[in-house]
Amino acid sequence: MSLDFESQIEAIGAIFRCDRQSAESLARVLIPQRLATKDILARQGEPSHNCWLVIDGALRVETYGLEGQRQQVAQHGPGEFFGAYPAATVHRAEISALLDCQLLCAEAPKIAELVAGNVQIAAGMARLLARQLDRALDRMVTRMTYSAAGRVYAELVALADGRDRIVPAPRVTTLALGANTTRETASRAIAALIRRGIISRDDEQLTIHAPRMLAELIC
Repeated sequence: MSLDFESQIEAIGAIFRCDRQSAESLARVLIPQRLATKDILARQGEPSHNCWLVIDGALRVETYGLEGQRQQVAQHGPGEFFGAYPAATVHRAEISALLDCQLLCAEAPKIAELVAGNVQIAAGMARLLARQLDRALDRMVTRMTYSAAGRVYAELVALADGRDRIVPAPRVTTLALGANTTRETASRAIAALIRRGIISRDDEQLTIHAPRMLAELIC
């Protein structure tokens, strides 16, 4: 179901922590956009003129090497900002929908103009970009310091985001890409968790029965 204008204003106000007048200014340049699971939003190397806010769903960002090897760079979920900013650029990676997504899309220069002229919008954008940088640094540290299995467990914790269920259950290939490891390593790590009763999974969801034990295995 598409967002009506009032819902857009409410979502924008929550994400930017701004008043209604500022949210309305943003809503006038942000256009609703929906993606179905596995839809491609952008391809690596293409011109990038737009930026997006994620209202619902999840997107995966993957790079492709010269020999076709894939590596997941990031994921974007509700409340996150990504894309070209403050000016047009080139997509450094492929962006695809991990789940059905509801987005708000705008041309980068239009958002930059509002940021330059509105203190509340500028403060909101600064928070969004700071959080994005913090998450990128977290991912970098994880890849440099954790074991391969530990990275798989960290990816599960990130996908759960404080909940005891991940719906739908993530594919092993997705976990492997997110953890920067092989599918075989991710499969063994998940199988070990199932054997110990820490998690269970079926076709619809993955359930975390012992979140503390799972967190303790991240090393």
